[in-house]
Amino acid sequence: MEVPCVRVPSEAGEQTRQTLADADLIDDEYEISVEDGVLYIPVTETTGVPADLDVVSRAVPERETQTRPADLLGFEPSYERLGTAALLDEDDDGRAREIARAIVESELPLETVLNKASKVKGETRTRDWEVLKGEGTETVHREYGATFELDLAEVYFSPRLATERHRVAEQVSSGEQAFDMFAGVGPFVVPFAKRGATCVGVDINETAIEYLRENARKNGVEDRISGICGDVRTVAPEYEEWADRLVMNLPHSADEFLDSAVQIAGEECMLHYYDIQHEDDPFGPGARAIREAAEPKYSVTVENRRVVRSYAPHELNVCLDVRLER
Repeated sequence: MEVPCVRVPSEAGEQTRQTLADADLIDDEYEISVEDGVLYIPVTETTGVPADLDVVSRAVPERETQTRPADLLGFEPSYERLGTAALLDEDDDGRAREIARAIVESELPLETVLNKASKVKGETRTRDWEVLKGEGTETVHREYGATFELDLAEVYFSPRLATERHRVAEQVSSGEQAFDMFAGVGPFVVPFAKRGATCVGVDINETAIEYLRENARKNGVEDRISGICGDVRTVAPEYEEWADRLVMNLPHSADEFLDSAVQIAGEECMLHYYDIQHEDDPFGPGARAIREAAEPKYSVTVENRRVVRSYAPHELNVCLDVRLER
């Protein structure tokens, strides 16, 4: 069976394998193979693979020695992986515990299994979790060469947005001034800083900011990141006309903070605006809200419209990359 593989010379194989592993892109169901001095590394998806790597379709042997949860259950369970944690969304307690047992007994490198016990709630966007296996809700997640420590019961974090965060980070240049208005534990500002940007991350959640500062230290960029706990509308006057790049990842209510975004934006600023809208017009409401807040002070150019993921029936999570020029 042919699967997508990253093709790389053997001498660069280990570095490339580590890069793909950090991004959680290696497909554990297939073996890494080598032929004529070339390594073929199977990947789970191609969209997240760095653009400078060569992706080909190739037949590689299946990994026969690894016991997967599906082998123990007799069906394919649904879960997300975050670091060494597996995240379930099961209403049936018996089924959830059966899946948790199979995950821990499998040969996957997963030590903790959590089941969602509430919806995302409150201004900090956290949720309750039931610990089915493991010691608690803290984990360490690796993403495109960056490491993030976090507690899922105390902060908001979505592993599904890794590819989107990487897409934005690749646009960042050394020397930029980047501002994340809802920074969480730092999944945008840490990779920005690793690319040489000076960053400010603001969040209303004090625990998230504590993790952001720790993650900045873990990734060796604490000198380029300022973590501020507070309402960004209060912080904005201190950073008036400061930012070359702005991230607004609060999709249900980002429009309420656009006046502050305009205040923070510099002479020319790239705004990454996240929204959730009906599929009939997913981009229009956000574009209109940005123009209403920014014009005539800025000319507004929507450079990219991107569907990030399906959020709910007939609702899409989208991003608008918008250039503001004075």
